[in-house]
Amino acid sequence: MRLPGDIAELEELARPVLLALWQAMFDAPAPRMLSQPFLRRFIAFEMQSRRHGGLPRAVTAALGKGTDAKPKASSPALKPGGRLLREWNGVTHVVDVTEQGFAWNGTNYRSLSAIAREITGAHWSGPRFFGLSGKAAQ
Repeated sequence: MRLPGDIAELEELARPVLLALWQAMFDAPAPRMLSQPFLRRFIAFEMQSRRHGGLPRAVTAALGKGTDAKPKASSPALKPGGRLLREWNGVTHVVDVTEQGFAWNGTNYRSLSAIAREITGAHWSGPRFFGLSGKAAQ
């Protein structure tokens, strides 16, 4: 299928013709449920990109450096000997940071979330409960 010579010509094309044009341009069928206006805009963008050489090299390089990895949540490093305090329902809870994890009420725990669950009876993010991240830190 031949590409229209001008982007304005896309306005006159019916949906079946737009779908065929998409198939010819991308060598794949168009995603289902795309509206005709969206098909026209996307095809117009691709036509312009092919005609004028695509994105600038710097933009392409920046996009190529992107990663799929999620950024790690930043929270302060807890060092052994540190102490966390949290008041819950009028009771102040003290958690000591140890080499193995955390100590609360004479019991060792591997995570703050386990302690937060013991205190509240509900699932909590331990760092958030103790004010190390999330809304509580703000």
